[in-house]
Amino acid sequence: MKPENSNPRIDYDVAIVGAGPVGLATALGLRQRGIENIIVLDQTRAFRKVGQGLGLLPNGLKALKYIAPQAYNNIKATIGQPNNSLQTGQKNEVEKKQPSPEWHHVNVKGQQIRSYSMGYDEWFQQYGEGRISISWYDLQTQLRTLLPVERVKANHRCINVVTEPEFQCVRADFVSNQEVGTNPYAHWDEQQEKNQSNTVNSSQFPESEITSIRAKLLIAADGINSSVRQIIYKNTAYSRYSQPEYCGVGAIGSSGTYQIPEALAQEIKERFFHGSPRVVTITNHESDVPRIILFSPQPSQFGYLLHAAFPLESLLEKSGEELINIAVEELKKADFPEMVQQLVALSSPDKMIQRPYYTHHATVSAPEQPKWNMERVVLAGDAAHGMPPFIGQGANQGLEDAAAIATLVAEISNQNQWDDVRAIEAAFSKYEALRRPFVTYIQEETLIGKPFFSSDEKLRKYNQRVLSRNIEEIMQTFQ
Repeated sequence: MKPENSNPRIDYDVAIVGAGPVGLATALGLRQRGIENIIVLDQTRAFRKVGQGLGLLPNGLKALKYIAPQAYNNIKATIGQPNNSLQTGQKNEVEKKQPSPEWHHVNVKGQQIRSYSMGYDEWFQQYGEGRISISWYDLQTQLRTLLPVERVKANHRCINVVTEPEFQCVRADFVSNQEVGTNPYAHWDEQQEKNQSNTVNSSQFPESEITSIRAKLLIAADGINSSVRQIIYKNTAYSRYSQPEYCGVGAIGSSGTYQIPEALAQEIKERFFHGSPRVVTITNHESDVPRIILFSPQPSQFGYLLHAAFPLESLLEKSGEELINIAVEELKKADFPEMVQQLVALSSPDKMIQRPYYTHHATVSAPEQPKWNMERVVLAGDAAHGMPPFIGQGANQGLEDAAAIATLVAEISNQNQWDDVRAIEAAFSKYEALRRPFVTYIQEETLIGKPFFSSDEKLRKYNQRVLSRNIEEIMQTFQ
């Protein structure tokens, strides 16, 4: 050991790996509770527009309000802005007289199974909080701008995590200026990207030396392909769980809308849309997959996303033409109407996208149930329990994680237990005991039950259990 490292400086109380919504929300929750000596580090070279849209549902918004009221207020203020065109909320008198947009679920005959309001107010009336559609990047930006700029740093890819009991801390090592590979577990493979030569020349960026930081606690919120999880599970009984698993369902779709013949468009609108101007999900009603989501912002313009039980190898490394043929064949096998098959056959090969969906199980049947924490390191969000987006709970469950962790770490701070590893492990075990059973239920509903396609009674029970829950009340009774 070098002399200057014999008594190293502890840089931070808490280091957070991952500057997505969960990592940033956790940081805001800690600052809200008086813990300011924190850092958030992310492997992206620069914060830029990436990711898809997501829905903040009532339980997630309640968690965000509990985490940091200002963040909640800022997100709520986005209602009615162009990127949230499906929202209601701040309406003028004319708009108040118009019904809120709805998302219809219909069978292949066009018979309506059920519909969902996309308006904030309707959800608020039922569950005590609304629903907000927002892009992943806009959510990240709203949260990031509430933190001091020096507390959030890009261009730091975590390559090692080591607990240092002799110094009562955890050390994390990072590299910068290296090309970050595409995340195969949470990425839409787009044909347009394949056809464009936009590969970054890594020689433009000199390779950095390793940068190390030391912190009392490290929170891994670095996604379903978590580097921290892979590091701490390596060479342990949990090593087999370091990577996510393909859930058995994938997606093929169009990355944008395209024009189809007017007669075909009219036939599809009359059969399936029932006056809904934007979006509809079609299923054969015998099973939830395959199902196809159609969206139509203009009369003869359509886009779609087909979910089906594709073999993994049928999605990977396929051309746009191949993906179209695979999608059409899947629709034929499931007896979807000819008009839907024609719509997909007219897709532009250059606009085709595909994505296998992965999960990181919260609970496994094997004896070596993987822990979410090891000493001073804890996993949060998709790093602990990644799941497909079928029922829109991934980000919302991550926000509930952030709320629980911020509360329990604040108690460590209040009791001045930063140097008490037993107290830290007890707090993280409490977090896991609180969150694991419920996330297990959510994953089961996502992968098996899929409540949106269940009976009305099962859907009602699901909504009551999930959307009506309030993490603040839960934390008050749990502590």
